[in-house]
Amino acid sequence: MKIFLISDNVDTRTGLRLVGVDGVVVHELQELKSELNKAIADKSIGIILITEDLSKQFPDIIKNVKLERKLPLIVEIPDRHGTARDPDFISAYVREAIGIKL
Repeated sequence: MKIFLISDNVDTRTGLRLVGVDGVVVHELQELKSELNKAIADKSIGIILITEDLSKQFPDIIKNVKLERKLPLIVEIPDRHGTARDPDFISAYVREAIGIKL
C-alpha cells in the first residue's frame, strides 16, 4: 500500500517527495475535495497524510472521511511551521484514555 500526501505547503510536499511519498498541494475547498476523492478511489493508497493546517481549514470533510471509511487511513501531520498541538498532547491523550498521569 502506498502513502499519499495532501498538503497546503510546497515545502512539506518537497520533503516527503524526497523520501518517495507522492502528493499534491491544494489551497481551495474544491481542490481538496477533488484530490481527496481521487486518493480514496485509488485502491493502492492505504494512508493519506494531510497537513494539520489544511485539516483545520476544512474539518468537516476530513471528519466525514475518517468516520465513513476504514481505508485509506487519514493521518494529520505537522508542517514546517510545527504542530498546532500542545507540547504534552501525548501525555494528555494517555491520561484521558486510561486515567494514568505520566
